[in-house]
Amino acid sequence: MVTTHFQTETPTAIRTDLGAIFVSLELSRSTWLVTSLSPGGGERMSKHAVAGGNVSELLARFTHLQEKARSRSGRLFPIVTIQEAGLDGFWIHRVLETNGIESYVVDAASIAASRRRKRAKTDKIDGEALVRALLAFKRGEPRVCAMVKAPSPEEEDRRRICRERRVLIAERVEHVNRIKGLLFAQGIGGYQPLRSSQTTGRPSNWRRPSAAATSQGPDLPCTRSAGTAARSHCSR
Repeated sequence: MVTTHFQTETPTAIRTDLGAIFVSLELSRSTWLVTSLSPGGGERMSKHAVAGGNVSELLARFTHLQEKARSRSGRLFPIVTIQEAGLDGFWIHRVLETNGIESYVVDAASIAASRRRKRAKTDKIDGEALVRALLAFKRGEPRVCAMVKAPSPEEEDRRRICRERRVLIAERVEHVNRIKGLLFAQGIGGYQPLRSSQTTGRPSNWRRPSAAATSQGPDLPCTRSAGTAARSHCSR
């Protein structure tokens, strides 16, 4: 991962001798905001919205940007895009690369913001900041931002298995602690729901928690002993 940060708090002047069309994507569920800086257009950035998830409309917008730039300069410029790593994952990045578009995914926390004053948080400002970060990154400036290396679909599948296992283990720990806590509150200690001796190969004097006497003498009420049914999920 390449780590870079802005060195100044105010945006620097944008170079107008560009060799590509630089585009930032602000992604949401309903709308994708496309902020672009094209050769021959000065320092003015254009902004357009496309429907969220509509890749064909996005590619059509890129083609329109290329045609406008070619009408001004007589050259066909490539598209270079940047987007923040987030909920959408990397599928948009893969689609863009499949269509021959140079695409980057940036860690949003690596783009520095002014700490002297409160900065408005809007898609318009964020889109312009992403374009400036992309320009600086392509110029080779150090400490601009941190680009994320997109994993392959196979790597994502392997990560998902590990993450789901961690979630299941955490859920099992919650069930075990709840069962032990309910029993201990009734004076029954030492019960280990995950111990094999209490599920298989039971000794002759082994008793279920529902049949175990509490410190007051009577057995557990049915509503409380029913909570131990969650133990079956813990042993899976």
